[in-house]
Amino acid sequence: MIIPGLLVLVGFVSLIYGAIWLVDGASALAKKYKVSDLAIGLTIVAFGTSAPELVVNSIASLKGHSDIVLGNIIGSNNFNLFIILGLSGLIIPIKVQTSTAWREIPISLFVSILLLFLLNDFAFSGHTYSTRIDGLIMLVLFCLFLFYVFKQMKNDPQKTTLDIQKPVIRIWGLIIIGLGALITGGQFVVVNSVDIANALGVSEKIIGLTIIAAGTSLPELVTSIVAATKKNSDIAIGNVIGSNVFNILLILSISSIIKPIEYNTKFNLDMYILIGGTVFLLTSMLTGQRKKLDRWEAGVLFGFYIIYATYLVMKEI
Repeated sequence: MIIPGLLVLVGFVSLIYGAIWLVDGASALAKKYKVSDLAIGLTIVAFGTSAPELVVNSIASLKGHSDIVLGNIIGSNNFNLFIILGLSGLIIPIKVQTSTAWREIPISLFVSILLLFLLNDFAFSGHTYSTRIDGLIMLVLFCLFLFYVFKQMKNDPQKTTLDIQKPVIRIWGLIIIGLGALITGGQFVVVNSVDIANALGVSEKIIGLTIIAAGTSLPELVTSIVAATKKNSDIAIGNVIGSNVFNILLILSISSIIKPIEYNTKFNLDMYILIGGTVFLLTSMLTGQRKKLDRWEAGVLFGFYIIYATYLVMKEI
């Protein structure tokens, strides 16, 4: 029991450093070819912070652990929304741009609602699947989302900051080592989390929603907390919203294409919580001090997640 726990911890450390090395290498490669900072942030960094979820889910999908796949996605999105955004908002009230309040948050809400219907095959009865067709639908929507992001980028062009370019060998070394660390870490997390679940008699659903979801969300947590302490609200909230969209439209779509994922309808409650939390965030942006998440609202998000996580654990005891 102790050894699998330590190996899961080693896996998380490997995932975090793998994501850091991959982002550093890819960013250096992009800057070498004069790609703007904005483009790097919206694509490479966003993908890098979601890379742990992608690797863990791909491995879990190949091994047929559907509850871990779905628990990781839904759990990560709830962790991002309630814990990461809640903590960031407690550090500093989060003000957002008009486009975030009126477009990005509604996009995240639409994607979450669509996922609920796709997973339930629009019937909401019995066990269903996230099929390869569902995966392709989400992948097409992800491409449309990227098109929207690049269109926004053209309306707000920024030059690349001056930076001492790294040698090509070092750049590719970071990319290759980062990918290797991600794959190794993902393997450690999936295999040993299943062992822990079996040893404790805890369902893979709960392991996915809590331990794995929190572990794979650590890059987002660090990014948003650092952004909040530097009073950069756009990065703090943009990281959360962007990651939630990436998790559903890219990561779950790839997982479904690799292998159709059996959907346990017990996840519906967790989906309702994700949708409700996103509605609360949207309402916070459009009422009171418009386009701002106050500390008390952030406290509500954070406090609700503590109650929700406690409920999940107590239900398993």
